[in-house]
Amino acid sequence: MSEYTMLETIMKDIIHVVTPVQEDWETRFEIINDLRRIVESVESLRGATVEPYGSFVSNLFTPWGDLDISIELLNGLHIANTGRKQKQVLLGDLFKVLRKKGGWSRMQFIFNARIPILKLQNNRHSISCDISLNNLEAEMKSKILLWINKIDGRFRDMVLVVKEWAKAQKINDSKTGTFNSYSLSLLVIFHFQTCVPAILPPLKEIYPTNMADDLIGVKVDIENLIAETFDANINQFISNKSRSINRKSVPELFVEFLKKFGKMNSWASDLGISAYTGQWEQIKNNTRWLPKTYALFVEDPFEQPQNTARSVSQGKLAKINSAFVNTYNLLTSKNLNQSSLLTHLAPPEVAMFIAKPVVPNYNGGYYHHPTQPQVQRVRRPHPHTNPRPHPQPKPQVQPQPQPQHQSQNGGRGISSKRSTSRAPVQPHQGHQGQQIWRQKTQ
Repeated sequence: MSEYTMLETIMKDIIHVVTPVQEDWETRFEIINDLRRIVESVESLRGATVEPYGSFVSNLFTPWGDLDISIELLNGLHIANTGRKQKQVLLGDLFKVLRKKGGWSRMQFIFNARIPILKLQNNRHSISCDISLNNLEAEMKSKILLWINKIDGRFRDMVLVVKEWAKAQKINDSKTGTFNSYSLSLLVIFHFQTCVPAILPPLKEIYPTNMADDLIGVKVDIENLIAETFDANINQFISNKSRSINRKSVPELFVEFLKKFGKMNSWASDLGISAYTGQWEQIKNNTRWLPKTYALFVEDPFEQPQNTARSVSQGKLAKINSAFVNTYNLLTSKNLNQSSLLTHLAPPEVAMFIAKPVVPNYNGGYYHHPTQPQVQRVRRPHPHTNPRPHPQPKPQVQPQPQPQHQSQNGGRGISSKRSTSRAPVQPHQGHQGQQIWRQKTQ
């Protein structure tokens, strides 16, 4: 029996609980279509499109996760250069219409943010939405994370595990001085680049320039060019038969992840993390990162030299460091049990759905009953809202392929059994790696 058997069992259950099912996709498509109709009614936004981004597009969202939306204005067929003041005005127009129309609550207009944003919650489905304007950089980054999973299916499993662990440790909230989800995803990418043997290449080998600088010109042409570049270079990397194959399981990679980034308070002032080069970088030698100083530097490989960890405060660095070190010490100890694992790896709203019998073994430790328990997969409410009944016809969505858990690199991802009537889905894959985010019409 592997030393990580118990950890793998718990991770399977966590991923099982947080993986969206068909209804979760349908709900978000319904909200997107509602917003499209509303945007069409706003005079100043006529001709704009409503595009999802974030974890929903990356297929890294949970059933109760937020939905990120960008309202895209074009200059003819070209990408529009919309200033911050204009974004504030246009989002203000939308805010007034949404408030008048009803069906939304917890509305908040954060107009002084670096990227002005409108936050609100859909009353029918209790799903929170963050709406920005002309946020094409974020849209493309979301698609890129989805494309990276094509290289190795362990990437998605690892990101989901890391995000739930970070929530359990209360270090996944940029508003309180800790990580945002994008920076956590980049830490996973960097770990997959620097583990031995490497699972992912430096991202400059997949996209050699600064992607944000290329978002100029005819929108559809630029998006196609970026998609084709990623598709060609990813396929080239996958087809390279001479590279060494990493066959470690997700639990093994997670333990190594904790060890790698443990004690970050001792190196964060000197070293930055660059997924673009796939290397640790000396901050004092990197002119792109100076003169600003941050508690932790995790460079955005697609919008250099932005720091995706700029929200991490010096005061919270010790808390973050302790989360890595304490979890690593727990997972490498000989006295593991289900309770301590769940406490460290899953927030309460996830842990409550994982319950299985645990019996003592003859070595004083614990093991799970050999009969695989049934993890609940009912429709879950958002952990901070009260669900409401909402009988209405469900929209039809494009048929979706089943997730592929066998990695391209031959390593073991994490999969779990589920009912075929409530199978998880993935975004429909179009030509050259592009994603088709639309519903089937009758």
